[in-house]
Amino acid sequence: MIIGGMLISSVEYPGKISLVLFTGGCILRCPYCHNPELISGGEEVDLDEIKLKIQDSLNFIDSLVITGGEPLVQFEDLKELLNYLKDTELKIKLDTNGCYPERLEEIIHLVDYVALDVKAPANKYEEITGASIWDDVKKSMEIVRKSPNTFLECRTTYVPGLLDKGDIQEIVKDTKCDLYTIQQFRNRVVLDEKLKNTPSPSRDELLEIAREIKSSIPRVKIKTGEFGEEIIE
Repeated sequence: MIIGGMLISSVEYPGKISLVLFTGGCILRCPYCHNPELISGGEEVDLDEIKLKIQDSLNFIDSLVITGGEPLVQFEDLKELLNYLKDTELKIKLDTNGCYPERLEEIIHLVDYVALDVKAPANKYEEITGASIWDDVKKSMEIVRKSPNTFLECRTTYVPGLLDKGDIQEIVKDTKCDLYTIQQFRNRVVLDEKLKNTPSPSRDELLEIAREIKSSIPRVKIKTGEFGEEIIE
């Protein structure tokens, strides 16, 4: 399996200590990508070695977070890993961009939590991501919503100049989930170097947007570098 590393985290799975596995490979080219080295890079590691690392961490963790890149690119390895873990007590969280709904449907019964990146409103998807995958994202959303034991978080990175308040409102109209998160764009590591000149939106700006959409979606959260994660009441 091609990976970009593994680390222990207390924030990637809400309320749990996680081992986070960064997988390599992604078909999208989002200009604000904060893991651009994983789009076509990473280190090849034997899957048995990854399993051993998970086993060695069991006394310290109660969840595994699989992120990327896009984990569903390496579907056979992912499927083998999830089946290997199904008899453990670990909670499984999968981060995905939603571009492989058929693959997601095949393994959704093994996943407790899905964080689905909804990157733009339908009319801007290809412009922002480089791929026309809106229909796949919608299918992925429906697959998770139909899975009775899987929590669905949808999340959007708010990048000034690429998105505006109206775009977030349009996204929310097409989004049904247990939690919607607006993430603060950070310009330190990006795929498109031009975005390094784009300032991060302020917490107050994200709060204003979140409060405007609160009536349209059950739970809203913002995530900033300064204050971390905040549920909007």
